[in-house]
Amino acid sequence: MTVQVSDPPRSRRRLLMLAAALGGLLTSFLAVTAGDADAAEVVVSQNKPVTASSVEWAGTPASAAVDGNTGTRWSSAFAASQWFQVDLGTATAVSRVAINWEGAYARAFTIQLSTDGASWNQAYATTTGTGGQQSIPVSGTARYVRINLTQRALEIYGYSFWEFQVFAGGTTPTSPTPTASPSNPGGTRLLSYAKPARASTEQNDPQCNPCTADKAFDNDPASRWATNPTGGWVDPGWIQVDLGATAQISQVVLQWDPAYARSYQIQVSGDGTNWTSIYSTTTGDGLKDVINATGTGRYVRMYGTARSSAYGYSLWEFSVYGTGGNPTAPPAKPADPTFPATRLVFSDEFNGAAGSKPDTAKWTYDPGFPQNGEVQYYTADSANAAMNGTGALVIEARREASNGRDYTSHRMNTSNKFHVQYGRIEARIRVPKGNGLWPAFWMMGDDFLQGRPWPYNGEIDIMEVLGRNTSEAYSTLHAPAYNGGGGYGQKYATPDLSLDFHTYAAEWDSKGIRFFLDNQLVFTANKETVENTRGPWIFDHKFYLILNLAVGGDFPGPIDATTPFPSRMLVDYVRVYQ
Repeated sequence: MTVQVSDPPRSRRRLLMLAAALGGLLTSFLAVTAGDADAAEVVVSQNKPVTASSVEWAGTPASAAVDGNTGTRWSSAFAASQWFQVDLGTATAVSRVAINWEGAYARAFTIQLSTDGASWNQAYATTTGTGGQQSIPVSGTARYVRINLTQRALEIYGYSFWEFQVFAGGTTPTSPTPTASPSNPGGTRLLSYAKPARASTEQNDPQCNPCTADKAFDNDPASRWATNPTGGWVDPGWIQVDLGATAQISQVVLQWDPAYARSYQIQVSGDGTNWTSIYSTTTGDGLKDVINATGTGRYVRMYGTARSSAYGYSLWEFSVYGTGGNPTAPPAKPADPTFPATRLVFSDEFNGAAGSKPDTAKWTYDPGFPQNGEVQYYTADSANAAMNGTGALVIEARREASNGRDYTSHRMNTSNKFHVQYGRIEARIRVPKGNGLWPAFWMMGDDFLQGRPWPYNGEIDIMEVLGRNTSEAYSTLHAPAYNGGGGYGQKYATPDLSLDFHTYAAEWDSKGIRFFLDNQLVFTANKETVENTRGPWIFDHKFYLILNLAVGGDFPGPIDATTPFPSRMLVDYVRVYQ
């Protein structure tokens, strides 16, 4: 099988260049640049000599990981045992290592310190790395700092990071942890959730859903704060949160809307009136900013002084981490599944007698008019769907008049029957061939049922195939910042999918979603990568499942005289594992 996404290394480079073109370069894992000069941490590794066990190709040299540019990266050869080290030039009392991983991160690695490059002391070790942006406290004197990499997250690749930063001085912030745990006693936590918020102005109208200041602190990445277009698209612009009591801030995470700040400060205050800057930049580039800055105060403010466009300022999320304050714990997320997941939590094997209808204890029939320029009518009472008696559900598109349309088909979902957050979701399907046909197996965020409009609820397309070319398929995510033709996904080449059944699956957890065709990985949507290149990740809540066969429309194009009717989409089973 030819799968475009796994053609290393050229297709991987094409994806990275596309991500950069669409969403900008990854934001810097930033050092503290303001505040008490004696207490501030400083980066001591930038542009220092580096060596590595290997380099994937000339475009990803080791030096790219210490150049301060998060649009460049180091990547290794495709092997499990690798290393990378930086020479600080002189013995230095180091305090922290920050790693901004590309998608090819390490599950297991150690960090070692040395004064001579020969004798090494281990400062950190993990076998459960999760990638993304890591802030690792270390303590010791070293001229050389090395990371030894021993287990890959993506076994078809090697290792890669955008930046490897060594810090010295100051206090050592830790990575944000929602609550203290046995492995992180006294750890930092989210302090800003559901706390009172104010802003210079806010947009509170139906066009913005609304975009009031509190939306930046609701732990909901599909809602946002925005300055008011009536008199509010000016400098300065600000938004602040009251943590409820004095706190020791160690990290601030900003998820920007495209209306981001080029220049801004993070400020703290004890009284909401007198402010001290703990971080500032004049080169903000939007998307996700992870700011490791230390300060003490009850109030934290983003104070923007230069906008990136003619619009104002807007943030999907403004998260403050640290200790102290008076935090409210956000709703707990379910635990991540361990893959391969084996606990079956939903299934329909479609083993009913010939002519029997889909089980209404599991499925909701979804009649009515379609979207996206489609030409069919979805009939009521499952008129276009039935078991074939040999173990499959048949969804049939017909040339017949109904409700002012010339074609009929079927759509059904598990809304109000079964919702799921995380797991392996799979279906074995045989798709039809023909111009204008559009079979799909997908999921919608369950908040759509409570009135949240698309795409704010989120959409996960596990499989879409266009009947005009059944030798390729699509897996795509849709969210407020990337949807429709700009969705985040992958088209991949396949054998002719109309000739037999194939298994389409998604393995989904809090770190991202991996898509499979016949158990072969075809696309990975990494949460950290999406947040840093396209916009907020809105897929950490419950979704419901959908099966349908559409006719015509903007994506598949029109039917024509060659399109066969009736056309049939056959579903052998649908299963969900956790």
